[in-house]
Amino acid sequence: MRIVFALVLILGVALAGGAAYFAFQQFSVNETKIAELKKRVSRNVEMADVYVASEELKYGQVLTAENVKTIEWPLNSIPETAFTNIEDLFGTEGETDTRIVIRVVDANEILLSTKVTNLGEDAGVASRLEKGMRAFTIRVDVASGVSGFLRPGDKIDIYWTGEVERGSKVTKLIMDGIALIAIDQSSNASDSAPTVAKTVTVAVSPRTVASLVQAQSTGKLLLSLRGVGDETTSESIEVTQNDLLGRVQKQAEIKEAARICTIKTRKGADVIEVPIPCSN
Repeated sequence: MRIVFALVLILGVALAGGAAYFAFQQFSVNETKIAELKKRVSRNVEMADVYVASEELKYGQVLTAENVKTIEWPLNSIPETAFTNIEDLFGTEGETDTRIVIRVVDANEILLSTKVTNLGEDAGVASRLEKGMRAFTIRVDVASGVSGFLRPGDKIDIYWTGEVERGSKVTKLIMDGIALIAIDQSSNASDSAPTVAKTVTVAVSPRTVASLVQAQSTGKLLLSLRGVGDETTSESIEVTQNDLLGRVQKQAEIKEAARICTIKTRKGADVIEVPIPCSN
């Protein structure tokens, strides 16, 4: 019995050793083949670094160095619009211009120049709107538009002039500190050339949009440019024609002046009205 057990044990060890030997031989063959393939690839395919998105990039997002990374890619299959060096992507050292994403880029997707703006180029009005804000366009001319000195990024106060009663006009400050996001069809803040705009676009809340629609349809809107960094809140301002001409009177005086008491007397065919003191 012991002899049979020993023979079985020896046979098992021999089979296990043989299997291990053959497996080792197979691994060696595979490693040799892999090494040979690597040599062929290195001889026939040249690799180069290409920039890809390190995370999902959304429309309107400013592109930064943290949003990208490099991977090796076969040189002969790199897209023509891909970025292969940092200077092309972010500009030279010290340059402050940035790129903005104009199409969604998935994580690990090759970053193409067709999916981002040029350095310093604006991505459009939608990228300037904060959450909950809306773009609204106001018609202006050379007078109401501050003689063409407005640029995207400026802040303005908006005045309304209209008739509140028959023959009585008023000018009132209706909104202050409103941000301009576009002049005509341009949202590029770097354009410093003065132009006489036909329209300006502001970023406001939906309720303010309704107010501006009402104001624009019932009177005239005029813009007043704020200074850079001026965050003050303007006081309530309202000027009537009487205020402008210095004809301000107390209401009681106006009523008293309008109250005239007379007595009528007849002299022949004529009727004469004679003013007399009004009794209380």
